Amino acid sequence: MWIWIKKWWSVIRQPPKYFSLGFLTLGGFIAGIIFWGAFNTGMELTNTEKFCASCHQNDVYQEIQSTIHFTNRTGVRAICSNCHVPHDWTDKMARKMQASKEVFAWLTGAISTPEKFEARRREMAEREWARMKKNDSLECRNCHEFVYMDFTRQSTRASKQHSTALADGSKTCIDCHKGIAHHLPEMKGVEGF
Repeated sequence: MWIWIKKWWSVIRQPPKYFSLGFLTLGGFIAGIIFWGAFNTGMELTNTEKFCASCHQNDVYQEIQSTIHFTNRTGVRAICSNCHVPHDWTDKMARKMQASKEVFAWLTGAISTPEKFEARRREMAEREWARMKKNDSLECRNCHEFVYMDFTRQSTRASKQHSTALADGSKTCIDCHKGIAHHLPEMKGVEGF
């Protein structure tokens, strides 16, 4: 065993040509830490309200300001990433990859004016609703969970809908709460509207 350790120690200390294997390993480790730190910092910066509002200042960011998710009696406020970015790392990375397509659309001018944005609002909304339906409104449930709701403090209609959804299990938040934070697109021809 000792001979094996000495052999590998000598390999690590000997320079292959210019640098030792130990130096290259340590350098790679440090570079990895720096890359990972920069990557995570970048991911967190793209989760800020300031980042989202830099493109959406004149459309959806203005809309949310009049909702209970922005200003309410308790002072608890949701920011864009609370509803549009999953909290788990793997789901977050998948969502960030999807969002790169949205950033590309903004950079190329596909939604750069209010008129262009409105023309594509329904398509974008339906894509977001489908995503939320598929993940069982995960982002909503980070804050709102049926099992923690006090149905006795809700309106009769809300209490009935929430208790039915809890018992049935086939509906998720986005099925009933489309337009909760943003204006609905033109919904002509959509069932229930």
